[in-house]
Amino acid sequence: MTEHENPTPQQLVASLLDLLTVKDHGGDRFEGRRKIGGVGRVFGGQVIGQALASAERTVPDDRPVHSLHAYFLRGGNEDHEIDFKVERDLDGGSFSNRRVVASQLGKPILNMVASFHKREEGRYHAEPMPEVAGPDGLLSESELRHKHADRMTEQQRVYMLQPRPIELRPLESRHWMGGGPQEPKAHTWFRSVAALPDDPRIHRAILAYASDMTLLGTSTLPHDISWAKGNLMGASLDHAIWFHDDFRADEWLLYACDSPWAGRARGFNRGRIYTREGRLVASVAQEGLIRPITPKKAY
Repeated sequence: MTEHENPTPQQLVASLLDLLTVKDHGGDRFEGRRKIGGVGRVFGGQVIGQALASAERTVPDDRPVHSLHAYFLRGGNEDHEIDFKVERDLDGGSFSNRRVVASQLGKPILNMVASFHKREEGRYHAEPMPEVAGPDGLLSESELRHKHADRMTEQQRVYMLQPRPIELRPLESRHWMGGGPQEPKAHTWFRSVAALPDDPRIHRAILAYASDMTLLGTSTLPHDISWAKGNLMGASLDHAIWFHDDFRADEWLLYACDSPWAGRARGFNRGRIYTREGRLVASVAQEGLIRPITPKKAY
């Protein structure tokens, strides 16, 4: 196996950092790299991370992002770079606001609005972290995928077994592991597979990237539909993140997801992200298409 086929954790993270570092073309226009070796549709977390990185390039460092709201308009194509246009809608005394349009080949694929807030002190409360097992001793999703590889088609194995820059350690079984319907809740520890630079903007971009993992699937759990079974057409429709507090994305974070509603071929999902010490550092919400379909027959 070549070095490219079996990259080190440091190489995986370096590739992710390159992916989330946008190129400044001037005039508040930026370019996001395409994923080298990527095939098919662009991962939604990549577009959000690059859009956030573009917006943050136009805002002073003392105004970190506190929220973003994005709509996926079209599926991105991994054969092409992504263009980002930022509009500076507000630079007030305490808040800044930016609108971002992501496009490929002249067609918009994502709209995003992000708000930035100058640091202030204020009253505090937070919902406590769920009482779940810590990450130590849990199998990683990569280990679980290899363990259940015999359940997958050849095409699924090519996608599912590739090494990734974000390590996931789930507490509940995944849909591709078999089993029937279960409660629409999912808890997953995650972090980058290697150390990251100290720049807080990098950690926010990587959290934005990782926040699109595991979330949409939560709404499918009670219904015995999944991508792995071939009986689901799924796609993210929108995505919102609220950044509450500081964190490091190369230290363990708990992603606690639940789905309070699904219907009309859509599923609504919520996520809370905690540090290992129990601080609530971000909240996420997303609605997605979860359209049941008839599996294609194999001939």
